[in-house]
Amino acid sequence: MMKYLRKLPNYRRQPSGLEWVILKKLPIVLLGGTVIPLFVSIGSRFYPRQGTAIQISEHLTGIDILSIAAVATVWMAGFIVAIGCFVVVLMKGPAYVADAYPLSDSEQPITDKARIHF
Repeated sequence: MMKYLRKLPNYRRQPSGLEWVILKKLPIVLLGGTVIPLFVSIGSRFYPRQGTAIQISEHLTGIDILSIAAVATVWMAGFIVAIGCFVVVLMKGPAYVADAYPLSDSEQPITDKARIHF
């Protein structure tokens, strides 16, 4: 049975850094980035601007669209930052070595007949 992931001997694990600080603050940022536009959207219904019913409706629709766009932007940015932090955490983890496999031309150099000319 083959062992797929073998730790590289004499590897040195890197200490954690800014990536864990960012990952720990990310839920608070996502919550704030969701709640603030929600409050703006709800608050605009309690204190509508002056005008006709159509103008008020258009104003509220615009605020709703901007709120949804702000929430979507915050969540997408948070997702991208989380992926980046996760990649850094993986890169700082233990090093693994892949299983060696024999190369067909490792012992013999490629001859002129076998070369591909571009």
